[in-house]
Amino acid sequence: MGASAARLAALLLLLLAAAAAVGECVYIPYNTSAGVVGGKLNVHVVPHTHDDVGWLKTVDQYYVGSNNSIQGACVQNVLDSLAFFQRWWRQQSDMIKDIVKGLISTGRLELINGGMCMHDEATVHYIDMIDQTTLGHRFIKEEFGQIPRIGWQIDPFGHSAVQAYLLGTEVGFDAFYFFRIDYQDRDTRKGTKELEVVWRGSKTFGSSADIFAGIFPKNYEPPPGQFYFEVDDTSPIVQDDPLLFDYNVEQRVDDFVAAAIAQANITRTNHVMFTMGTDFKYQYAESWFRQMDKLIHYVNKDGRVNALYSTPSIYTDAKHAENVPWPLKTNDFFPYADNPNAYWTGYFTSRPALKRYVRVMSGYYLAARQLEFFKGRSNSDLTTDSLADALALAQHHDAVTGTEKQHVANDYAKRLSIGYTQAEKLVSSSLSCLSQSGSKSHCPSQTTNFEQCPLLNITYCPPSEMDLSQGKSLVVLVYNSLGWKREDVLRIPVISDSIVVHDSEGREVESQLLPIANASLYMREKHVKAYLGMLPAAKPKFWLAFPVSVPPLGFNTYFISSGKKSASVSLMSTLHSSQGSENSNMQIGQGQLKLQYNAAGALSLYSNSKTQVEANFEQKYKYYIGQDGNGSDPQASGAYIFRPNGTVPIKTDGQVPLTVLRGSILDEVHQQINPWIYQINRVYKGKDYVETEFIVGPIPVDDGNGKELSTEVVTNMATNKTFYTDSSGRDFIKRIRDYRSEWKIEVHQPIAGNYYPVNLGIYVEDGSRELSILVDRSVGGASIKDGQIELMLHRRLLHDDGRGVAEALNETTCFDNQCEGLVIQGKYYLKIDPQGEGARWRRTFGQEIYSPLLIAFAEQDGGNWVNSHVTKFSAMDPAYSLPDNVALLTLQAGEHKDLSALASVDLKRVFPDKKIVKIVETSLSANQERSAMEKKRLKWKVEGPPADEKIVRGGPVDPSKLVVDLGPMEIRTFLINFAPQSGKQLM
Repeated sequence: MGASAARLAALLLLLLAAAAAVGECVYIPYNTSAGVVGGKLNVHVVPHTHDDVGWLKTVDQYYVGSNNSIQGACVQNVLDSLAFFQRWWRQQSDMIKDIVKGLISTGRLELINGGMCMHDEATVHYIDMIDQTTLGHRFIKEEFGQIPRIGWQIDPFGHSAVQAYLLGTEVGFDAFYFFRIDYQDRDTRKGTKELEVVWRGSKTFGSSADIFAGIFPKNYEPPPGQFYFEVDDTSPIVQDDPLLFDYNVEQRVDDFVAAAIAQANITRTNHVMFTMGTDFKYQYAESWFRQMDKLIHYVNKDGRVNALYSTPSIYTDAKHAENVPWPLKTNDFFPYADNPNAYWTGYFTSRPALKRYVRVMSGYYLAARQLEFFKGRSNSDLTTDSLADALALAQHHDAVTGTEKQHVANDYAKRLSIGYTQAEKLVSSSLSCLSQSGSKSHCPSQTTNFEQCPLLNITYCPPSEMDLSQGKSLVVLVYNSLGWKREDVLRIPVISDSIVVHDSEGREVESQLLPIANASLYMREKHVKAYLGMLPAAKPKFWLAFPVSVPPLGFNTYFISSGKKSASVSLMSTLHSSQGSENSNMQIGQGQLKLQYNAAGALSLYSNSKTQVEANFEQKYKYYIGQDGNGSDPQASGAYIFRPNGTVPIKTDGQVPLTVLRGSILDEVHQQINPWIYQINRVYKGKDYVETEFIVGPIPVDDGNGKELSTEVVTNMATNKTFYTDSSGRDFIKRIRDYRSEWKIEVHQPIAGNYYPVNLGIYVEDGSRELSILVDRSVGGASIKDGQIELMLHRRLLHDDGRGVAEALNETTCFDNQCEGLVIQGKYYLKIDPQGEGARWRRTFGQEIYSPLLIAFAEQDGGNWVNSHVTKFSAMDPAYSLPDNVALLTLQAGEHKDLSALASVDLKRVFPDKKIVKIVETSLSANQERSAMEKKRLKWKVEGPPADEKIVRGGPVDPSKLVVDLGPMEIRTFLINFAPQSGKQLM
């Protein structure tokens, strides 16, 4: 079955039924009390179910068992993921809750993984992985006092290094188990008995971040031999009444033993795990446990192997007790293919609008939590909880992945929208509080109404489109959620060209007006009507661009009013339009970075006078025709799988007129690439990267072909088949085209098989230069040829790929009772650096992409704002800023050749107005003290000589100095208590 999710948070609730069966031995005399037996092959029978928090049905439909015409599944009859378990738990009586707590405290019921969902590992950002895991772990700790110690990622479509070391070792897991790795890799590992390994996911942390990783031999279902026992399954039951026909005890025992021996032949030690269950099973648990009771009883009477009811923890402890060395695994398990023409690399891009929405909401949630903290949280007041819950569900491996049915994708977006609406009110309230009082502990009655513009990406911002001609002015409050001072350029739509901008000191600020492109206005009108059910009231004519400077963890205020502009300060962009073929070479860029376009209107040269980097390069577009599945191999391209059936370059030479806007702040080059692709390249005077904005869609399919659109950057760099992509927004991992470091690949899909997930960025290098591209959401990326990088931006397909979703990936937007293909808008960022210099930009600017400046608007009637409001605020010491490789989420440090030693954070200066009375370092998910976690975590032996490694980590925090040291790539979590408001915590 193709995509499923949820996680086994309440895996062994199933053992409740098992306990009942044991308790009824007087009626069913089956002996199921066996434990591990030395000297025998031990078969660990692990009952489990896998219940997605949305896939073919929505999370609520799965829970209550509605919409069964799509899939017969009712999870409240089962219980599985924590998102489902919380729903069930709220409905239980105190008596049932006491029984469950008793089962947990005695170890008969085990909670594993523990996040709100079984998150994806390719299209998720590590901050979201941390947040959703922390949310679940906090619930488990508060309700049951328990700390999960096993990871259970059995269904995500490939596995990331970040999952191994960050969401494994750093949360205190002793092991984690999964299924989906490349079919060639699995076959190789079966032959060498390397399905169970020690995974060293981080070069930086080396052996200190090792974790035991178990890969299932085939899938997460019962072993071969027909051991499915749902009430309507067809596997033969154990018929042990000799008075009835079809007595088959010996045959069923032989089947079980044969399956055990077959698995033992590809597994090390005398322990194997049988995963007894699969998607949405145990809706009638007794039918399973009755048969498993019989199998355990008769198999142990037979005596050839020992069968026992077990859990992943019991199995892990048994493996560890063998005290043997294990093979070492490094890097990750991407990409994943389950047959020669089925690479699951399409979902890296599927549903790009949803992926962007999740990323935007994630960054917004981080900022909203900070403001919630500064204002003071009250459970009876507005909170960020609704957005937290919606974001947690969205990380599920059939949510942000884009592999769910359309109505389920709509449900995830709806939940995010509801969560945002609540968080938006909290943000407005907090900013009103802080701007009126400047106090972080007391808020007067809040009279300022701040508005925000969640649809700014489609050029819709009602507050900034107000008429300023009657003496009113627009107050623009800009909040920076990062721990360092930000210098950036804001762009907001306005209706008039008689605009002047002032800062909080009353100084006129340089600004620039840029005419809004017709493509943007068209997108605005259609989508505002589609989303809000109405046409916009005003029609803005210009983008107003102006520079802002914002303190760390703080805000600054700017004022926009109607008035005469100083010629030296404000300027209308100059407009130049040409037919490409009539053009001579043209250069844009007012600062150190210049771009050159050739006579045909194509981008041809990048040069930076500061770094002395110069490079020839081109920007191109192409689409892959989606395989329709009608050939000898019926595999189609779909929501999961990328299977191209030919490449079509989108020609632009000599056909594309350029519209060039020049100004004192930035230059723009607009190009209508074809009827459904519009592109804007921007070069800012004060910045050293290129910003490319694209509007893509509707992708035409009237020729009967699905299409998968990629943009590519082509250079003459000699990159030797090598490129680098991030792991869930963290470490960059080396990729080599048509190569896998731990097994020999047989190449069947030279394009799809070289695509990797990109959450932060992708880069190539040639010994003298680095070409980096950073992205604004999860996409698929590759370097199919030397010197080239490509990113898949959008997919529209007409056939299902046969992995269970039973629906083509054909997204549409509807308005006026008409539907057309989805249009997406987005950005990517390009920079070329001298060799070794790109890491700083990738890390720091990557954090700025994730955490954009938060903009709020208010209306001022008259000029008394400065007298009645605080116009500039920072939660930190005004003279202090975090090191530029340190961000506040928990606290984390980035890597760079100059920044790879310890970085220090002075908490007294981060919280200058609060007295810290207690600080405790915890696991990443804040559910246990770090020191206790380190003491009890299992240490695993690894084959081969010990690693020659130098691991740099920050040491304990002196409670008198309160300085936190951070090693490269280190994330540390602390619970901090402040006086007099004890209990307020930073996490």
